[in-house]
Amino acid sequence: MSRIDDAFARARARNRAAFVAYLCAGDPDFDTSLSACRAVIAAGADILELGVPFSDPLADGITNQLAAQRALESGMTAARVFELAGRIRESSGVPIVFYTYYNLVFSNGVEKFLGAARAAGVDGMLILDLPPEEAGEAAAASRAHGVATVCIVAPTTPESRLPRIAAAATGFIYYVSREGVTGVRDQLAGGIPEAVARIRLHTALPVAVGFGISTRAQVAQAAAHADGVVVGSALVNVIRDGLGARAGIAAALFARVADLAAGTART
Repeated sequence: MSRIDDAFARARARNRAAFVAYLCAGDPDFDTSLSACRAVIAAGADILELGVPFSDPLADGITNQLAAQRALESGMTAARVFELAGRIRESSGVPIVFYTYYNLVFSNGVEKFLGAARAAGVDGMLILDLPPEEAGEAAAASRAHGVATVCIVAPTTPESRLPRIAAAATGFIYYVSREGVTGVRDQLAGGIPEAVARIRLHTALPVAVGFGISTRAQVAQAAAHADGVVVGSALVNVIRDGLGARAGIAAALFARVADLAAGTART
């Protein structure tokens, strides 16, 4: 059983959804980012989704765009991201999933990138802008190195494409509950129970729900139907708000994740 499989199985056994925490690697600098990642894991994150900073993050809203900018300005490169993942892995068995764009994988060499990711302890790869129809090389390299593929389904995904997406995924399905880009929202998107049920007709893999989830109540709403709940921008905002006193970021993140993760328990 992979670390990703095990994380969802443990959550299921405890009658709750898995909590998936997103942070941008290197935001706002390497050392603070490492402390931040360790803090969210200690606070209850079941899976760490680690954003690989990119200069043109088209799927991300302003919060994550600025996080990527801070990381790049601090000197983060692909090699430093692998180093960060390896440092996290030294002290934690929590699954690490890279959230990235195909340009970063391709420009570094697909085989080389996947091999380096696995060597650093990365368990899964979510390549945002790579559809299954064009993912042959990345899929083959992922299989060769034992890196799970995470695939995205959106509210606008036609029913006819779900079997192809489900067949390409080996880790879990990430249901993006809103159209548009990442970011905090005041209300949870509608239609989540129906969307999750529709996806489950085509796969036995876990289904995680994300985009716009920022409060414990919203986590609880999503957890009632999904196998996992993804929170990103709300955590990145904690880092943004702590830039003036970076030593306090880890403690602030611990408190925020502890509160949000409490919403994953099903009653």
